[in-house]
Amino acid sequence: MNTSNNRQWKVARSPAQGWPSEGDFKFITTDIPDPGENQLCARTIYLSMDPYQWIRLRVGAEKAGDVCHGRTVSQVLKSRVDDYAEGDFIFNTNGWQDYGLTGEGISVFDYMFPRKIDPALAPISTAVGVLGMLGLTAYAGVYIQCQPQPGETVVISAASGGVGQNAGQIAKVKGCRVVGIAGSTEKCKLVTDTFGFDAAVNYKDDDFAEQLAAACPDGIDIYFENVGGAVFDVVKSLLNQDSRISLCGLISMYGNDQIGGTLEHFHGAWTEAGKAVFDQRNVTVQPLAVFNFVKDYQDQFLSEMGAWVKDGLITYKEDIWQGLENAPDAFSAMLSGDNFGKTLVQVSDEP
Repeated sequence: MNTSNNRQWKVARSPAQGWPSEGDFKFITTDIPDPGENQLCARTIYLSMDPYQWIRLRVGAEKAGDVCHGRTVSQVLKSRVDDYAEGDFIFNTNGWQDYGLTGEGISVFDYMFPRKIDPALAPISTAVGVLGMLGLTAYAGVYIQCQPQPGETVVISAASGGVGQNAGQIAKVKGCRVVGIAGSTEKCKLVTDTFGFDAAVNYKDDDFAEQLAAACPDGIDIYFENVGGAVFDVVKSLLNQDSRISLCGLISMYGNDQIGGTLEHFHGAWTEAGKAVFDQRNVTVQPLAVFNFVKDYQDQFLSEMGAWVKDGLITYKEDIWQGLENAPDAFSAMLSGDNFGKTLVQVSDEP
């Protein structure tokens, strides 16, 4: 790595349209930033690729010229922040670049202002995976929102992805029958053989509806939604009375012209409590935004999830791309479902 330069991917146009294309991003080189008072400069090691990043670009949350947003595992290069020293590993939001500033006036989200990572506890990449926001998303949706009971049937869409694999395994820990939905025979095999789901169904098969019904003979009590569209239309017919849906994402609809209207797909009247109840079966839908759970649940999550990982009750698979220059390709592959596991870009070597 050239230590005198800072490579960056910047937003080339905003708001973005449809699905990612070459014209959405611009690759430049600039100086390594020097931290001001109450700031630190950190070197990016791992960059997380997540569907929500495309939503930010679609709705104009990032403007042309901004460094593309992304959660990262980084190492402190220089610090002017108390309790953070050179060499510390941190979870932060450096974005798509080699070096970034974190701290006063910089942090993208206040609740993410850096969290130290102990490399002795787990591989540092897990801080943007199973033991990071990704894992907390699965934990919050399945465990906190849907409150699974032993013997219930839980269905997970995008089951081989970073969030889906964790959501299903958490449901298994809680004694549920877990069925995954994925986009290929290989991914279905990964879901059952590696992550321990009871069954997995390929939504691209012509008889997907019949296969899902056979895999859920007692109906569906909990649905963890990552996809939307035609997949949800099939799931909907199998939902039981008083079933619960955690609405994590609608990735199949993220390229739609009217992205803001995707929630209407759930035919619910949204309440002030952030829930929707639709049809005579009293199906409850709860939108899932992980930042709503950080303050009250992150310590609990890290304690429980860390123990489950240590005890082998939860495993994980990472899809690691090498080199910051490949970030747009990794991002597009993740959005199109061409990933196997949690998508990461390794920007620099681990020390």
